[in-house]
This record gives sequence, structure tokens and C-alpha cells, in this order.
Amino acid sequence: MTNSSPDLLAARDVAKRYGPVVALRSVDLTVRPGEIHALLGANGAGKSTLVKILSAVISADSGSVLVHGEGAHLRKPSDAMNAGIATVFQDPALIPDLTLTQNLRISHLSEDDVLPWLERMNLGEIDFGLQVSDVPLAVLRLLDLARALAHDPQLLMLDEITAALTTDQASYVFEVMREWKSRGRSVLFISHRLGEVLELCDYATILRNGTNVADFDLTDVDEAQLVTAMLGDELGEQAVAVSDTTEESAAPRPTHAPDQPVVLELKDVSLRDKVKNVSFTLHRGEILGLTALEGQGQNGLFQVLSGDHRPSSGELIVDGRQLNARSPYDAIRKGVALVPAERQNALLPQRSVRENLSLPQYNRIARWFTLARDETQRVDGAVDRLDIDIRAGSQVQRLSGGNQQKVTIGRWLASGFNTLLCFDPTRGIDIQTKAQIYELLKQLAKDGSSIVLYTSELREIPLVCDRVLVMYSGRIVHEQDAASATEEGLLSAAHGLEGASA
Repeated sequence: MTNSSPDLLAARDVAKRYGPVVALRSVDLTVRPGEIHALLGANGAGKSTLVKILSAVISADSGSVLVHGEGAHLRKPSDAMNAGIATVFQDPALIPDLTLTQNLRISHLSEDDVLPWLERMNLGEIDFGLQVSDVPLAVLRLLDLARALAHDPQLLMLDEITAALTTDQASYVFEVMREWKSRGRSVLFISHRLGEVLELCDYATILRNGTNVADFDLTDVDEAQLVTAMLGDELGEQAVAVSDTTEESAAPRPTHAPDQPVVLELKDVSLRDKVKNVSFTLHRGEILGLTALEGQGQNGLFQVLSGDHRPSSGELIVDGRQLNARSPYDAIRKGVALVPAERQNALLPQRSVRENLSLPQYNRIARWFTLARDETQRVDGAVDRLDIDIRAGSQVQRLSGGNQQKVTIGRWLASGFNTLLCFDPTRGIDIQTKAQIYELLKQLAKDGSSIVLYTSELREIPLVCDRVLVMYSGRIVHEQDAASATEEGLLSAAHGLEGASA
């Protein structure tokens, strides 16, 4: 790292508001050449808003941005690109109905421009003719990174890119970050995985409620200090128990009592070549964990469980009766509800928080008038229980990622369910919100609900789950009590190594 002057990028007194919601009050940020700089804060602190301003996706209400010491007039994304700034945003910046090739052309790139980077990420065999909607999220994240790298930027901004990646895939991102630093260029890195931050980054700027609260040289800082700075003293002390360094010492859930009735059972369920003869049971009041590396059948399994796809063979039994779901609506009628990984797909972004929370209650027009009587009470109860920030309630797209995720869970609290299917529900959200979701899931199980929880965060499993299953190549290859699960053992099973299965 070098301290050469002028600074690569400097943002001064940047502010942004959306109606009554102040996204940024007054933010300063300095990124020097040859450093990896972390931008940290809880959900809603203003990180993604600042990144969008620096990328010229949105404009600031006030403040200034300097690049190499000179005022930068960033009016549109191409201005930021011409200034040497390339961004991988929190959500894929791709048009779902177009192919990968067509999306590249919109970015003035060709397949040859990104292929060298994709080959380094073990994606050299990617089919560019696929529609974006048919490509796994993790692949899209790495493709976004390859697009950014193809522009050869001076500053690479990465907003929660590793949240959707497995350990193996994240290692490719880390290699790029270190390479960019070695070239004398810089990386602005946003991650809620503080272990990554401390391992990779040189400096950190902490935002809270839209303003700077701390700057750290990360040479001699631990996660507890970062969490306290992000959340404040009182909340920081509460949340640090679920930070990366303390998760292993936190009390796990007691092992599930097997005498509770079975509420969901799979018998030799297959889905084409994605899911292969999967069998397991889920008991009342149980949180059943599931983990796997990317593309090992977990998506297909959740599609079957949620009624989105009918199995090719086998049986899905809910409360003792076979479920032949033709759509998710059939599963929901039986009390099986899905919280998907892609919250954008589950929300009506331009509708209000209240409309999004109450949506499942209005599945039949004939019920509208009777439901309207208690809708307010149900919705208010979900807002209070999940502590959803509804200041920007007129449009759910204005909420932070963590609050959007709370809305996807809260709609089922408002409408009711028996079994909740949660696909990576804490992906890309801060420690405090993670802790809230952990406690909610455990309380729901205590109250008699049942939960299937897929997670890419292996350390969540002993904190939240009773049992854990591991998938590899479409099959369940490992099962054990979650309290005794270790990250090393689960990773071994997830890689299909011999001797890992129970």
C-alpha cells in the first residue's frame, strides 16, 4: 500500500434523502491508491446509497466527489466508468429476459472481454446464450465482477459480492482484490462478514444512520470493536455474540426431541437431474438445517417443497397427506410458505410495506372484505415483531436490504403458516438483523412452527438448527445433530469427501 498523493477518491459532505427518509446526512470517504478500504455499517446505514452516488446511478443532494484530487462531475454511470470507477452492485446489474451476450453488449463488452476473468473463476465453460433468469445467482455475481474488471478500473467497488458465494467462489474474489492492490489500484469493499474484512482490508470507514462514526486502521482491530462502532455501545454488545469470532462460543439449540409428530416428509423425491432420491422428515417445532455448495440441488429441492415444481418421482407428504402441488398456491394452502433467497422476486418494489406484508391474505377477492377487518392488526403485529423500519413505507424498494428481508418473512407472520421454508434468509444482512432473525426462527419453532433453513453461512447451523442435512450432487450425503456440527465437517461433506457422511 502506498500513501501517495493525491487520494484516488475523496467524497466530502455527501448527503441524500428520499422524501422523509434521510439516507445520507453527511458522509466523508477517502480511498488512497493501493489500498483495500472497507465500508461498513448496519443495514440502512447508507453504504449502498453512497456506492450508487459514486457510480453515478443516483445523484447526491449536496456534497462533492474528487477523483485524483480533481472535482468529478458524475452525472451518469458512463462518467464514473470514464473516471476509472467500476462497481459490482449488491444485486445483479443484468436484465433477466436477455441473454448473457446481450447484456454484455449493453455494457459495450464482448464475450472475449470477460472470458479471461471467468476462466480464472472456473467459469470458462459458461453458456453465454443462456437467459439471465436461468443462471444461478452466484454465477451472475462473478459475471458482474468479470464485467467490471474488463473495464480495467482504478477503483473497484464491491457491494456485498461474497454474500451469495460459497467459500470456494469467494476465494476468486479475494484473489482479484489482492491483485488490484498489488497493482497500486484500490478496492472499496462492503461486507457483513467481518472476518473477510479483517483478513483483506487495510482501512475501514464506519457509517451509522447516514453519517461517519469511525475510521479504523485495521492493523490492530477486532470484530467486537467494529460491531460496537457500527451499532453503538448497547446494541453492539448484544450483537457481538453472533459475530464471526463469537458464534462458535454461543449456546446452540438443544437437540430436537424426536417424539414430536412429523409435519412434512419426503420419500425418494427426484426432480429431473437436479434432485436425486431425497428422503427426510421434518417434525413439529423443529428447525432443520440444510447446506451445500452452489449448484448441488438445493434450489431444486426448495422448488419441490414450495410447490413451484412437481417432482419427477417420489412423494411429498404434508400432515400425513400427499401433496400434489400444481403451483406455490397449493403449498401455501397447506401451510407451507417460502421465504426465497432473492427478496426482489418476492416483493412488489413500488408498492407500500403494508401492501407487501398483507399480500398473501388477499389471494381470493371474495375474502377481501372480511380480511380488511383484521389486516391492520396482523400487519402491525408483524412490523412490531420484526422491528421493520417503515419510514419509507410508501415504496418497499426504498427500504434497506435487511428491512426488505424482514418484509418477506413478516408477510407470513401476518397471514399464517405451519412450515416455513427459508432459503439463505440472512444473506447480505448485518449482524443485528441476523440476530433478530435467529431469535425469531427459534421463537417460531418454540411456538410449534416447523422450519427448513438452507444457509450458506455454516456457523449459523449450531446457533439455530436442531438437525442438519448436507447435499452433494443432488443427494443427501450427510445428517447429524446441529449442535455437534463443525464448519470443517460440513465442508468436507459438502465436497462429497469419503468418510464425511454420518
